[in-house]
Parts: sequence; C-alpha cells; structure tokens
Amino acid sequence: MKSRIAIQGWHGSFHDIAARNYFKADVEIVPCENFPQLFEKIENDEADFIVMAIENSVAGSILPNYALIRDADISVTGEIFLRIQQNLLALPGQKIEDLKEVHSHPMAIAQSRKFFDQYPDIKLIESVDTASSAKMIHEGQLKHIGAIAGKLAATTYGLDILEESIETNHTNYTRFLVLNKRDKKNYMTIEPNKATICFALPHKPGSLSHILSVLAFYDLDLTKIQSLPILGKEWQYLFYVDIKMNDYNRYQQALTAVKPLADSFEVLGEYRVGEKII
Repeated sequence: MKSRIAIQGWHGSFHDIAARNYFKADVEIVPCENFPQLFEKIENDEADFIVMAIENSVAGSILPNYALIRDADISVTGEIFLRIQQNLLALPGQKIEDLKEVHSHPMAIAQSRKFFDQYPDIKLIESVDTASSAKMIHEGQLKHIGAIAGKLAATTYGLDILEESIETNHTNYTRFLVLNKRDKKNYMTIEPNKATICFALPHKPGSLSHILSVLAFYDLDLTKIQSLPILGKEWQYLFYVDIKMNDYNRYQQALTAVKPLADSFEVLGEYRVGEKII
C-alpha cells in the first residue's frame, strides 16, 4: 500500500519533488491549499506523512510552520534539502518571444525577476503555487502564457522548458521536514543523529546562555536556533533549536541537564540528517 504524503501545493510542485526524493518510492501525493490543511489531513487519517517546507537559504524561516508543529500531535521524523531550480515553462511549440504573461508563486517570481528584465513586454502575474500555474496552462491549453516551476511540473503537465535555471541565486535551497503522528514516530531502525527541541526560559539574565553552554559541554552541534513570541506573555519567547549529535547517549544526558533550566521543554523529533538534492 502506498504511503499518502500531504504537501502544500499541487502535483509537480517543489513539495512534491521533495516528498518523492525523500521516500524514494511510489507514493500517493495529497495536495493541500495551505500549511494548516496538512495537519488536518493527517489528523483525519487522510494522510500518513507530511512533507513541509520550514526554511529557505535565501528567504529564511517560515515562522508560522514552527507553531503548527508544536501545537499538533506531530513528530519530526526526517528532513531533506532541495535545490530550488526555477524553469520557464509553456505549451509545446511556444517560444519566449511568444509569451505575454508568466504566472507563478510570488517567491518564484521574486527569485527570477532579474531574468525577465530582458523581456520587459512579459507581464509577471502572481498565483498560489508554481505547479498550479503549469496545471492551468495545460488544462486550458493556453498559448502566449508561461509558468515558472520545477522540472517535475513540466513532465507532469506536458509542457516544454523554454529556459532552465532562471533563478538569480543558483545556490538556493529549501529545507523540508517530514512529519507524522507521535504514536508512529519510532518507525526508524537507524539511530538518529539530529533532533529538534523546543523550550521556554525563565525571564531572567543569562537563561539562554546557560542552556547553550550545557549543549556545548555535551558536544552537541547547534545548527539552528529560532525564537517566536509566546502569545499572552510580553517579551517572552519559545526557542526552537536543531542539534546534531555524534553520541546519542551524550545527547540524552544533555537533555537531562537542560530540562531543569527551562520553564517548558519538548523534543519535537529525532531523525537522521537530511540528504541534499542538487
């Protein structure tokens, strides 16, 4: 039976590419219009896993998604890093000179705007998703209209790639998290070497530095720290921290030492360091 993977966006989107590369199997993609809907799908047993973008090397963190993870009965069980390669797509037989409009997600347009400086007559139009723009062209057989999307969207919707890699920054990566219900998180057979933790701290000087010192003492590599305000508590924050470990026992000892220093503490997931897809 195929695993059902909930993604934000449509078939052929970058979320779709990330999901297929992570699971390396024939999966059933469950498209969702927005990120909160991903959690509804898994809560209602309409999906087995979520694949969700959490940060981009250019645009930074997708902050609302941290809160979605913490507020749900969900665990992080994996990650994957995908290079975001934007391509200009259109119906077969069309040329760039034929295009009057190009549709895509606002981020894809922003990443590719410099390319279109050489085509000032092309109007750039924002849409909800890269792949849905390609789907629109395919379903309507729309001439003189292009889309900015990934190569999978071109294959999925039978479009030609008029120009590859039109993004300005060619080292643009998005990190995607893989999530499922907490009661199913122990499906891994390989010892984890990365974890995501979340904690709140006492509102007093040095509280964060104390925890970071403990993590350093136990030889844990802190790869990311993200703070979000705690609703209803002025100037107090939740800290989301990603850490790599070489020794799982040392990692567990570190958690034991850290917990008494925090007002609240939670392990959001333990998993393997993600593959980088070029």
